[in-house]
Amino acid sequence: MDWQAIALSVRLSCWTTAVLLALGLPIAYWLAFSPRRWKVLVEAVVALPLVLPPTVLGFYVLLAISPTGFLGGAYTRLVGSGLAFSFPGLVLASVLYSMPFAVQPFAAAFAAVDQRLIEASWSLGVSRWATFRRVIVPLARPGILAGMVLSFAHTLGEFGVVLMVGGNLEGVTRTVSISIYDHVQALDYATAGTTSLLLLVVSFLVLVVTYALQRRVIPAWPLR
Repeated sequence: MDWQAIALSVRLSCWTTAVLLALGLPIAYWLAFSPRRWKVLVEAVVALPLVLPPTVLGFYVLLAISPTGFLGGAYTRLVGSGLAFSFPGLVLASVLYSMPFAVQPFAAAFAAVDQRLIEASWSLGVSRWATFRRVIVPLARPGILAGMVLSFAHTLGEFGVVLMVGGNLEGVTRTVSISIYDHVQALDYATAGTTSLLLLVVSFLVLVVTYALQRRVIPAWPLR
């Protein structure tokens, strides 16, 4: 197996999951508790990668991070290197592509928290940030973990987006899914089959863990 590609995919999945945890929690909190009627537009934008072909998303991301794009030009002036066909570019594309797999479970877990517990915390003088940290997050932990596991696994198997944005640079942007494609093109079915079996097992285990987390009953959380 192409262990270098597997290691790069794992590193990409870890970075993507960490970024989605930082960005997805506040977005999910707003989606779960905001009374705004137009939040349906934000929900649609978040869920767009679920129905948008990966190559289409990758094409627009590539335009944005190219040297003449608004993100790519700013990144080049700031860092001195290009964003397209680089690992940071892969992280950006993966965050956009895997966002619904993190934000939707986060938002569902937040919405399932008993509103009475939240209001009781506020009535005791606890700030919104402290209530979020001490009440909402602990009660929504199974959903948060499920979102993290799903986003990690989804990033691990990406193909269309990473190929459009990162190309096929060995040790830089060559992920495990691209490696499988290359082995099939080279008629090396044995290596492709072994690597594909690994991803199949990982995907199955991810689904088992996700369903197990979603079946957990949210316990009552004492306010102190």
